[in-house]
Amino acid sequence: MSAGHTQHIVIGGGAMGLATTWQLASRGAHVRLLEQFEPHHTRGASHGATRNLNNAYDDDTYLDLFDEAVTLWRALETESGSELLGLHGLVTHGDPDAIGSAHDALVARRAAVSLLNAHDAADRWSGMRFEGDVLFGREAGIVHAARALTALEAGAAHHGALIERGERVLRVEPFADGSGARVVSAGPDGEVRELTADHVTVTAGAWARPLLAGIVELPPLTVTEEHPAHFAPRSPSIVWPSFNHVLAGDLLEEFAAPVYGMPTPGEGVKVGFHKVGDVVDPDARVFRASDAQRDRLRRYVADWFPGLDPDSAAEISCTYTSTESGRFVLDTVGPVTVGAGFSGHGFKFTPAIGRVLADAATGVRQPPPPFRLAAH
Repeated sequence: MSAGHTQHIVIGGGAMGLATTWQLASRGAHVRLLEQFEPHHTRGASHGATRNLNNAYDDDTYLDLFDEAVTLWRALETESGSELLGLHGLVTHGDPDAIGSAHDALVARRAAVSLLNAHDAADRWSGMRFEGDVLFGREAGIVHAARALTALEAGAAHHGALIERGERVLRVEPFADGSGARVVSAGPDGEVRELTADHVTVTAGAWARPLLAGIVELPPLTVTEEHPAHFAPRSPSIVWPSFNHVLAGDLLEEFAAPVYGMPTPGEGVKVGFHKVGDVVDPDARVFRASDAQRDRLRRYVADWFPGLDPDSAAEISCTYTSTESGRFVLDTVGPVTVGAGFSGHGFKFTPAIGRVLADAATGVRQPPPPFRLAAH
């Protein structure tokens, strides 16, 4: 076995791990990131070209995090020279209670939002149908997710982080005196090595729970395989916002879950149901939606998107690692900090979550109370 010591080890190099590494390294910390897969791999939750930059929340904790994330995305754009945000706007419609509470919360913060009726919204975005009042957020849109991963990794490396891929972490062993931890990993050639660090941050997504068993008492985390799809627009002239459809009543009974989506340049318009996938082992996925799920998504698109060809679906496969409440898990236990349970809505917050985890790992500040283990 080879040995080495550093201030910080981050385990898991998806969006959250890269953001944490970027934050730590930019503060001058010595940090190494261990990731089992290659860049932009399709086995987790961070791949793909776009994510919703969605601010349609009624909870100030998330809205604070959103505002900070936008500021940090802009800082990363400046540092990387890459455009990471597309602010073409977000429309949210459906359940009137959800629309009203999000609108009121955003207005109270002086966010750039307005309410449109369904007819006016359909005139503006002719590729979609709407129900009820439509909340339009002008300061929302998309994150260019693949570019963001590249920028975060390059930024972390620029600030001195060591990023090691092909490293499968076998176990984490906190020292009894709380002074740090040992990390045992297997490299691409199968060689097992031991590293030690003053602090370990685990952002391992679907692999977090088994890795932290007996170390951190996590809340229940459910790993599902989700299958949104890109659909082809019927005309290149149609203007597309990002969108949420908060289903209620008969629609929720028919389609079973809220709907989200966004335009993805060069690929079409992504449409997906939120958290409807089968529970899976992340190492034994099928990478295919069931026929019933495929049919349900096609029917939804045929009903609600006159500007899309419902028969053109190009299916995507990703994982959600979800808590029962949908709240994230951000906390520290001894020499281990964990970021987990992003529940299919975490990506937009990535750089702010990286800041929260870096603060926690260095003892600067505890995470917001709603995300701490005691809150679950």
